[in-house]
Amino acid sequence: QVQLVESGGGLVQAGGSLRLSCAASGLTVSSYTMGWFRQAPAKEREIVARITWSGGNTYYSNSVKGRFTISRDNAKNTVYLEMNSLGPEDTAVFYCAASRSNLATTRASYNYWGQGTQVTVSS
Repeated sequence: QVQLVESGGGLVQAGGSLRLSCAASGLTVSSYTMGWFRQAPAKEREIVARITWSGGNTYYSNSVKGRFTISRDNAKNTVYLEMNSLGPEDTAVFYCAASRSNLATTRASYNYWGQGTQVTVSS
C-alpha cells in the first residue's frame, strides 16, 4: 500500500522559511516523478514543483521560481520542498504526489497523493 505523508507545515511570518517533507512508503521515490502541489481556499490545486525520477529535471511554477527548491533523499525515501521568502499568497494546503509519467506537471498525471499539510503565512 502506497503512503505519502507530508510534514513540516505550520504558521510562519512573511519573509520566513519552511521545509516540507514527504515520507514515502510502498513506493521508491527514485523510481517516480515526485511533485508538490498546493491548494488555497476556493482555488484549484496547482503544481508548485516537481523532480523527475532521475533527478535530472526539475520544474517550478513561475510564482515560486527562485524561492522554492525541491529535492530528494533516496536513502530516506523522502522528498523535500524548501520554501524561502514566504508571503501571504503562499498560504495553502501543500500536497505531495507521485507520478509514473516522467515530466508530469498536471494534477491528472499523478497517481498517488498525500493527505496534505497546511502552510499559513501571516503578513
